[in-house]
Amino acid sequence: MAQRPEAQVVVVPATADRFDDIARVLNPSGREQACWCMHWRAPAKEDVTTRGDRLRALTREDPTPGMLAYLDDGEVAGWLGFSRRSAARSLQRSRVLPVGEPDAWSTTWVFMCVTVRAGFRRRGVAQALLDAGVDYAEAHGATALDAFPVEPEPGRRVPVSAAFVGTVGMFERAGFDRLGPTDATSGRLTRWHMRREVAPTR
Repeated sequence: MAQRPEAQVVVVPATADRFDDIARVLNPSGREQACWCMHWRAPAKEDVTTRGDRLRALTREDPTPGMLAYLDDGEVAGWLGFSRRSAARSLQRSRVLPVGEPDAWSTTWVFMCVTVRAGFRRRGVAQALLDAGVDYAEAHGATALDAFPVEPEPGRRVPVSAAFVGTVGMFERAGFDRLGPTDATSGRLTRWHMRREVAPTR
């Protein structure tokens, strides 16, 4: 069988005019109670059926709530969700993940999830999303970038159900350092606190 040629991955901000593509990645079946990458952004009491509408509203703002990846044929392939800690209200109340210092929330960004559509995985899409997301956050004034990925068990791949938080390896390739394990898990795998410090541009 001939090997499929590598496709070029193009990553762009997830703006309102691309919301249909966001929906294709995050809620392809049209579920009323889909996550929509809104868990950390949620208020203490939320109506989960409004998550899609709230994400759509965020796509009209600058900075956007995430990035979209496309292959060179124009097909949407994946999503990366992020925000300033000051907008991650659920994370601020977490008992299993470090919440950071409140006076740094506005300039510390958190990478929430990465989702690659079936049929587009293992083609470099997640790494391309993360690398572009790092550049986007830095361009919008971030002084530190946080993430909470998992590390695969030796010789095993991370289950798809747990991979939405990313892997330690992909964040290390993007310049993040391990700060330590957390009390949180994804798919029974420990989530690590990882950080990339942003050097001042001036």
